Amino acid sequence: MKQRLSQILFSQGFGTRRLCAGLVWNGEVSVAGTVVDDPDAEFETQGLRFTVGGQEWPCFEKALILLNKPAGYECSQKPKHHPSVMSLLPAPLRERGVQPIGRLDEDTTGLLLLTDDGTLIHKLTSPKHHVPKVYEARCKHPLTSAMVDQLLAGVELREPEGKFQRPPETSKADAAEIVDETLLRLTLLEGKYHQVKRMVAAVGNRVEALHRPQFGLLKLPADLEPGAWRWIDSPAEVS
Repeated sequence: MKQRLSQILFSQGFGTRRLCAGLVWNGEVSVAGTVVDDPDAEFETQGLRFTVGGQEWPCFEKALILLNKPAGYECSQKPKHHPSVMSLLPAPLRERGVQPIGRLDEDTTGLLLLTDDGTLIHKLTSPKHHVPKVYEARCKHPLTSAMVDQLLAGVELREPEGKFQRPPETSKADAAEIVDETLLRLTLLEGKYHQVKRMVAAVGNRVEALHRPQFGLLKLPADLEPGAWRWIDSPAEVS
């Protein structure tokens, strides 16, 4: 489908329609290496790549971003105690309204997906779709096979002291293995509040550090530094 260049920039989060037209008029936008100064010039959006201010951008109807989340960031638009993960993204992505698919605690690191596709958020976070998330938990005490058996069978999750007391929940791991004496790899199909920490506490241990290396089929790229991000071309890469 063809669209006017100013409309394409608007849809991709580069500001108001007037601002997007101004970017084109000022010669800041190029397509296929050629500067385009007509905001009404039309281009096929499928597979389109354009450059704004020297930075290349792909055109996607819906954005899907993989972020290597560092510790010390909240997965919230309105953070309370730490910076938002949104501050790690460029302005156009924030402008178009991407938001995290699920949440990682401020001290949890690893693979975080963000999108402006509400349907995809529901699909990837709903327990009905059984999208696996893999976590690596560094624990305070040595792990035992009995702990792993309990996690696989299901444990009762209780609220931390001082928190609003909800009825206990039961949760079980889809997979669990001891990597080394205190490192546990856990695969979950749900996304409950502080789930990994509460599950490990339920078997008599404590999470000292938590990292997520995989979400669905996506694994955290080894060359993606903490705080860096990259595009995901299609939701099919996730599940």
